[in-house]
Order: sequence, then structure tokens, then C-alpha cells
Amino acid sequence: MATETQPVPQQPVPPQPQPGDARNERGGERGGDRGGNSRGGPRGPRRNRNEQREEGGFKETVVAINRVAKVVKGGKRFSFSAIIVVGDGAGSVGFGLGKAKDVQAAIMKGNASARKAIIKFAMVGDTIPHEIVAKFGSGVVWMKPAAPGTGVIAGGGVRAVLEAAGIKNVLTKSLGSSNHFNTVGATFEALKQLRTKEDIAKLRGK
Repeated sequence: MATETQPVPQQPVPPQPQPGDARNERGGERGGDRGGNSRGGPRGPRRNRNEQREEGGFKETVVAINRVAKVVKGGKRFSFSAIIVVGDGAGSVGFGLGKAKDVQAAIMKGNASARKAIIKFAMVGDTIPHEIVAKFGSGVVWMKPAAPGTGVIAGGGVRAVLEAAGIKNVLTKSLGSSNHFNTVGATFEALKQLRTKEDIAKLRGK
């Protein structure tokens, strides 16, 4: 009597990880897919972009973009706020805050707000006329004139305002809050308080 040979069932072969698979490269089997949608929405743009462009003779600088999430029934609603600084590089500067549902609309609103708040301040050459300390909210900024070749010793929102205003040599220090809106506002207030010796002479009637 002939013996029948039973076929051996084939075992399924697990798929091999591909070099381009980002999940396998960072250990996706352990953590699973951790894309932005699993956390409630896209992460949005990075902060402190400091992007610059010129429009109508004014240089526009995006100091910071913040994403705000409002939790409502059924999920989250995201909106963006942008701090914009505009200046002509010759002693005129302004800043504004724009809020909208998308980034580009927030930047446009901030640009329009900044152009409405432009001020003209006193300069001596390419620096400020005297030392000044100003406060805005919880932000405090100290500024002092500097010799030619020093450069703009500043960071964050302070640098954005001074570069847009056309100041090339100055020493600064942030003494209060590191919040971009407060530092930009304090720098703006300091520039508004600057006076030349001719301005002081006029006030004294000389």
C-alpha cells in the first residue's frame, strides 16, 4: 500500500524592515506610529523663525510664532499668533501682534498692526544717543551706546527691533521676562524715550 505524503504548510515570512522606513529606524515596533495626528493635530511651525523680507521700503521680521490650542467638545481648535517687527533701517520701527486660524493670516495681521504703530526715534550716527532702561509688562531692557565696530550685542526680540530700526552699534541686556512680546515691547519703549542733546536744549528753552 502506497504512503501518501502530506504537504508541509508554509510559515508566513515577516516583512523585513526597509532602510527608508522612519518607524523602523527609530524603533517603531516598540512605540508604534507616533505621528502628529495621534497627539491631536499638527505641531505647527517652529518658534523664533526671525524670517525677514522687504515690502514697501520696510523690512519685515517674524520674531516668533506661537500655536494656541483651545479644547472644545469634540477635539481641539488650533490658532496661531505672530509677533512682527517692521522698520526702514533709518530710525523708524514698529511692532504688532497678529492672531488667526492659519500662520499666513496671522503674519499679515501682525504686519498691518506693526505699520500702524511705527515710531521715529533719535539716533546719533548708527547708535543711540544715551543709556536707557525701559519696561514693558514684565520685560525690562537696558541699552547703551557703543563705539563703531561693536555691532548689535543683543538677542531674540531685542535684536530684531534694533536691526529693523537701523542701529548697528549698541550694547543691550534683558533684565526681566524672556517672553518675546515683553522684550520687543520694552525695546520699543526704550527707543521712544531716546532724546538728543538738541531735543533737551529745546525743552529747556536754550
